[in-house]
Amino acid sequence: MSQIHQQASLPGCPSCEEPLESGDLFCGACGYDLSAVPAPPGDRPTVAITVPAQGAATAADGSVRWPAAAETGGSDRQVPTHRPADVPGVDSGGRPLSTAAPAAVRFDEPDGPDGPAGGGPAGASGDFEPAAPDPRTVEHAAAGVAAGGKVCVACRSGHVDTDGYCENCGHAQPRERDHMEQELGSVAAVSDRGLRHHRNEDSFSVSSTALPDGSPAVVAIVCDGVSSASRPDEASAAAASAAGEALLESLPRGTHPQQAMHEAILAASEAVNALAQGTGQALERDQHRHQNAPACTLVGAIVAGGLLFVGWVGDSRVYWVPEDRSSPPARLTEDDSWAAQMVATGLMNEAEAYADERAHAITGWLGADAYELEPHTATFKPDRPGLVVVCTDGLWNYAEAAAEMAAALPDDAYERPLRGAQVLVGHALDGGGHDNVTVALLPFAVVAEGAGSA
Repeated sequence: MSQIHQQASLPGCPSCEEPLESGDLFCGACGYDLSAVPAPPGDRPTVAITVPAQGAATAADGSVRWPAAAETGGSDRQVPTHRPADVPGVDSGGRPLSTAAPAAVRFDEPDGPDGPAGGGPAGASGDFEPAAPDPRTVEHAAAGVAAGGKVCVACRSGHVDTDGYCENCGHAQPRERDHMEQELGSVAAVSDRGLRHHRNEDSFSVSSTALPDGSPAVVAIVCDGVSSASRPDEASAAAASAAGEALLESLPRGTHPQQAMHEAILAASEAVNALAQGTGQALERDQHRHQNAPACTLVGAIVAGGLLFVGWVGDSRVYWVPEDRSSPPARLTEDDSWAAQMVATGLMNEAEAYADERAHAITGWLGADAYELEPHTATFKPDRPGLVVVCTDGLWNYAEAAAEMAAALPDDAYERPLRGAQVLVGHALDGGGHDNVTVALLPFAVVAEGAGSA
């Protein structure tokens, strides 16, 4: 949740963060019903801290034989191709995992995370009941609906005006980004606001293109806005869009996919940096927000040419889950976070580091106030079909170990990636939904020897 300056006697609206006067029953800015506000829960948002990121290790021999990548400097190094035998299933501390999947709560009920469709958890106290329609506006609302207008999600009868408010009950309507889904061929992604945040600060981009030889390339980019910064929702959207567009431009030209991923991260960084130029104008509309530059994390994956390429900055992750669940899954990225740094330097063990309140503070991000950008890239060559899971910490907080992520994934996710992404988002919501949740699934197919195109 973003840091906000507040007067001690004026708490902010949970929906729009507008300061409130003592005794207010409704928010004057968005119409939020303050009488139904629950006690604020403990939250663990994504925040940035100023700790220099550790440099990447020098690559060994045996890199993927793509056309030579252009010199870019920084941390862009050719990374060797890995096979599943080289990257066994490990937890975030690097310890081998048992192939036996632990018991995990699956979210595969048809009615969603909140029980029966249209309501909250079954049997929960204080279930929402829509307000009775105002007889003075029923006729007007019916006319609006008949003309193609929107119906209020609160009272289910009022017409929604052009400003996004119900003309019957005055309730502000959900924003378009609160829940997003997209399926494009074999790649799918789902993003949800979660149960505790007032807006969705995640974003994603999924796309597909063709390499110069005509073979397909599938791309997924997932970004998580840094909540302590200004306009994190705009930062994540700008980064996801810029990275996706950069890959669609460079891959068809024959750019080495690992190089293309590196360049896409740089393009995303430039897009986020550009937002800082307009921070002053944004603050005029929101005087209570800290003047931190817009920032976000980024993680991406490319499936092309029988290889898997990943790139990231921050603590969003990529997991590998074989279609044959008897094979071990693996986590393919290493967090740019305080906890990961403590474990890597030997100052704390994994349990101590992740129990600390600073665990989720990130040490690498995209933004004008970041340290020198250090994009991480790697290449893998799976020898069996499986699923590539690209996600923010809003999901992996509830399935951190690779085996836990595999257990939460439905058995048919390889054939139905959109449903698989929906189930994973539901798993996070069912676990508490303390953060925004975004996940993209890319099925990885292995072509049999001699079965390639002529």
